[in-house]
Order: sequence, then structure tokens, then C-alpha cells
Amino acid sequence: MATKVTITLDDQVLDFIDTFAHRQAATLKIKPNRSSFINAILSKYRQELLQQELAAAYQRDAEDSAYQEEVLAWDSVSGDGIDVL
Repeated sequence: MATKVTITLDDQVLDFIDTFAHRQAATLKIKPNRSSFINAILSKYRQELLQQELAAAYQRDAEDSAYQEEVLAWDSVSGDGIDVL
């Protein structure tokens, strides 16, 4: 679903969008217009932020000894009862 919005941009930013929306349309596999370009760029940025947040969370988990002990405890019992069927 898409929602139409109105935003205010600096002239230089709008010039950049207009230039690159057409130039990058084929590379980004988008329509050569402002909306598609802004949506593609923000979607990519959002994905990059999510990946950074996940990497930071994995790093925190790797450094958390209590969490690692819990993982080992669960790993030692994760196969219990599988052959019961």
C-alpha cells in the first residue's frame, strides 16, 4: 500500500533526486520518478539499519555469558524426545 504525502526539500536535494531518479532507475529496477527513487533509497537505508541492529544484537548475545550458558543448556536438551515417536 502506498500513501501520498507532501514534503518540503531543499532545492539541492530535489535536484539530486531528479538527476538520480532517472539515472539510477535501471540499476535500482524502479520507475524513473521521484517517488520510486525516494522509496527505493529509504527502503535500502531501512534494511541497512536493520542489519546493523541485528549485528549489534548478535554481538551483545555473543558477549553475554549468561545468555551463552542458557544457549548451551537448551542445546544439550534440544534433541530429547525426538526418537520417541
